[in-house]
Amino acid sequence: MQNNGTIEAGSALNALAQSVNQWTVRQPQFKTPVPGLMLYRHDGPTEPTSGLYEPCVCVVAQGRKSVSLGEDTYVYDARNYLVSSLHVPGIFQVLDASPEQPFLGICLILDLREISQLVLDSHLPPPRREPSHRGMATGMVDLELISAFQRLVNLLSSEQDIPILAPLILREIYYRLLTGEQGARIRHMATTGSITHQIAQAISWLKENFRSSVSMDELAARVSMSASTFYQHFRTMTAVSPLQYQKQLRLHEARRLMLEERFDASTAAFEVGYESPSQFNREYSRLFGAPPMRDIASMRRTVA
Repeated sequence: MQNNGTIEAGSALNALAQSVNQWTVRQPQFKTPVPGLMLYRHDGPTEPTSGLYEPCVCVVAQGRKSVSLGEDTYVYDARNYLVSSLHVPGIFQVLDASPEQPFLGICLILDLREISQLVLDSHLPPPRREPSHRGMATGMVDLELISAFQRLVNLLSSEQDIPILAPLILREIYYRLLTGEQGARIRHMATTGSITHQIAQAISWLKENFRSSVSMDELAARVSMSASTFYQHFRTMTAVSPLQYQKQLRLHEARRLMLEERFDASTAAFEVGYESPSQFNREYSRLFGAPPMRDIASMRRTVA
C-alpha cells in the first residue's frame, strides 16, 4: 500500500474485518449467496493441510496464511492477496490467529469467461510485468480493491440486491486485478491459446476423468502440445506431474466421499479408481498425514 493511503487503507481493512467477522461467528466457512464468494474464520493457527485451490483470489482482512506449492511458499496477509491461476494442489496453513484476533479471510472463485469478456471490452493498459511460471503468486492489496470487496460483502445484508449489483462489483474487482501487479497472470488465465489456458484445459479433463487411466501422449494431444513440452509446463505450473496430480484428485475425492457420504475406506478407494486398498491407504496417509479412517474421525471432531 502507498504511504499516503496507509491510514485510509487501515480503516478500510478494519471495516472489512468487522464485516467478515459478523458473518463467520456461527459459520467459520461461510459459502455466501454471492456466486463464488466464500468467507473464512480461524480462531487459532492451524496445522499444514493438503488442499486443492481453484482459480481464485484470496484476500485477508485479519491474520496471516501460507500456501506451499512444491518448493515455493506464498505468505499472504492484509497487505498481500494470493491469486491462483489454475486448479492446483497446495499445503496451506493459518499462521497468525487467536480468539481475540481471528484469521478472517475472503476467497473469490474467478469467472474466467467474465474476465475474458472484460479484456475484450476494455482498453486496458499493458501489464506491469510478465507472470512467473508457477500457478500461484501474491500481489499488493490497495485501497480500491479493499473497497470493492467491502461492497461485495455488504450485499449479504440485502440479498435482493445481489443479482443486480454483484455482477457490477465483481467486474470492478476483475478490473482492479487486471490492472494490478498480477494483471498479466490473470490475462493469461483467460486467453485462449496461452500456455496457462492449455494447461487449464488439461486439468479440466483430468478433473472430469480422474478415475480413468491417463496417457501422457493423449493428454498432451488434447491441448495441442508435444508430450515433453506438456510435461515440462504442467510440472512447472503445478509443481507435480500429471500422474501425481491425478492421484491427488483421487485422494481428495475419496476423502470427500468418506467425510460427506460416509463411505468406508475400501469402497471410497474403489470408487475413485484404486484397485489396491493397501496402496490407497499408503498414498492417503502420505498426503494427509494419517490413515483414512483416523483422518476422517479427526476431521469430524474438529467440525463438531
